[in-house]
Amino acid sequence: MADQEDRHWQRLDKWLWCARFLKARSDCARLASDRVIRINRQPTDKPHARLRVGDVLTLPLRGQVRVIRVLSLAIRRGPPTEARTLYAEIMEAPPGPELTNRAAPLQG
Repeated sequence: MADQEDRHWQRLDKWLWCARFLKARSDCARLASDRVIRINRQPTDKPHARLRVGDVLTLPLRGQVRVIRVLSLAIRRGPPTEARTLYAEIMEAPPGPELTNRAAPLQG
C-alpha cells in the first residue's frame, strides 16, 4: 500500500531534501516543524505532510520567500540538475505603479 501511495504523494521533508532546498533531511523536517512552510496557502507544522504534484509551496529560505509549484515527486536525491526538474518557481506579480502623485485635496 505504501508503494501505491508514494506514487501519488510524498512526505514534505523528503521532497524538500530530494529537491535540494536544504542539505540534510533533518533540516527539512525542522523547517516544516517551525510552521513557516505553507502548502497551497495553508500553514503546516508536519514534516510528514502529504505533498502532491501541482501543490504550491511557500517557504522562507536564505532571507527570501520562495513560491514554487511541485512538478514531480522525487524518486531519489539526484544531482542538482535532476532536482531542479521537480519544481518551478512562481514569479510574484511585478509591483504596481507607485502612487507618486497623490490626489489633490478637494477645494470647495
